[in-house]
Amino acid sequence: MNFIPSPLFRNINPEELKEICSLQCLRQCSFSKGETIFHMGDLIHEMGVVLSGNVHIENVDLWGNKSILQNISIGQMFAETYVLCHEPLMVDVVCTADAEILLIDICALLQKENWQTSWYAKLHHNLFMCSLQKNLALSNRIFCTTSKTVRGRLFSYFSFQSVRAGSTEFTIPFDRQQMADYLNLERSALSKELGKMRNEGLIDFHKNHFSLKYDKSNHFGLPDCSK
Repeated sequence: MNFIPSPLFRNINPEELKEICSLQCLRQCSFSKGETIFHMGDLIHEMGVVLSGNVHIENVDLWGNKSILQNISIGQMFAETYVLCHEPLMVDVVCTADAEILLIDICALLQKENWQTSWYAKLHHNLFMCSLQKNLALSNRIFCTTSKTVRGRLFSYFSFQSVRAGSTEFTIPFDRQQMADYLNLERSALSKELGKMRNEGLIDFHKNHFSLKYDKSNHFGLPDCSK
């Protein structure tokens, strides 16, 4: 394994990666679409990195209501907090497509005997930075679900997606049901509001590709409150 497409291994050269692999703390596993990698309640010792495919972090309450907390795409990591804190999972980690997952015994890699290696400081720094990025992503979801209205949540979500894409056109990683689960909405209410917003000329969309009809003088056609 000469290259791992993940920020977790940024600036780690092939020789250093070979040394890491020799510690037998990494293993690559294949999962099918719909398969659960980790279950709520599991006490795990390995974190994951998505090499191919896609993964959702989900929470299902006792009544069967599902919320999608985060989408994990290629190169991103998951479950590291539960591993490092030695806490049982409060979420399910589910593949939304056939996936190749790199499972990493991160605690073993961060043991004291590895402190003097050339790769230790790099891995430690990368882990920290990736964790900060995940915290930002979770904070964004909180912003997106704060509004009490369906349209308010959609405006927040579309604004974040537009900023991330650097464009008023973007593709989201969710189908309609997944989008509803992410925003904590009923699918029927979500679909109805999307239809209204399109009819009003605020947005256009095809499947999971969206285009915002953005007017700098009046964002998304909202009423001018200055008058």
